[in-house]
Amino acid sequence: MALFSRRKSDAADPAVEEVDAPEADEVDEAGEISETADERPEHLEDGPYDESEAPEEDRIDLGGLRVPTIDGMELRMEVDQRSNTVTGANLVIGGSSLQVQAFAAPKTRGLWQDVRTSLRDSVVKQGGTAETREGTFGTELITRLPVKRADGRTGYRPARFMGVDGPRWFLRGILTGKALSNTDQARTFETLFSRLVVVRGTEAMAPQELIPLHLPGQRPGLVPQAAEKFASLDPQRRGPEISEIG
Repeated sequence: MALFSRRKSDAADPAVEEVDAPEADEVDEAGEISETADERPEHLEDGPYDESEAPEEDRIDLGGLRVPTIDGMELRMEVDQRSNTVTGANLVIGGSSLQVQAFAAPKTRGLWQDVRTSLRDSVVKQGGTAETREGTFGTELITRLPVKRADGRTGYRPARFMGVDGPRWFLRGILTGKALSNTDQARTFETLFSRLVVVRGTEAMAPQELIPLHLPGQRPGLVPQAAEKFASLDPQRRGPEISEIG
């Protein structure tokens, strides 16, 4: 199990102005995204799920999200040091990462179309490129952000944005790394995304407000520092490694 570490996290707003990804993702060209059929591929579940309809499965409880356990997966929690608030979860497998966050949504309409437009405008404003494609979960956004490489040249950091509108919630996933060009890895993360469960709760929340998360094993109401002793998994079972970034 990995040790806890901290760094400043990105803002929790769904229309972020900057895409964070490992340095290994800084490449000259965006990876290819495989075309998908009109119907959902056989390797996917029916989700992402609302907690009211989720099938029984061993999952890690993160509060607003429940994540399935997968061998070899490292779970990295993002924590805002200023507020001690958990703002997101990164699911890392084999050099690729899927950042997931869930947001409150209105009863009458979804958020993905508006969020997608804001994301596209933000990326273009930064000098990058953004295009919509029909993907595994419907319309997706493929972006390339310019970054300065160590040799002084400009490279591009590609990312794949997936969004799913649920009952009074919106789930966003940002995929980076080798899975952008590796079909097998892409399938692994698509399956993982489809097995996520969103726990919206019954309290009143403003649209686009982040659904609260906590560290694995944390008791509701504890700040992250006080929760470390509760953040443990069954030591007899090999599963995801847990680390914290803030």
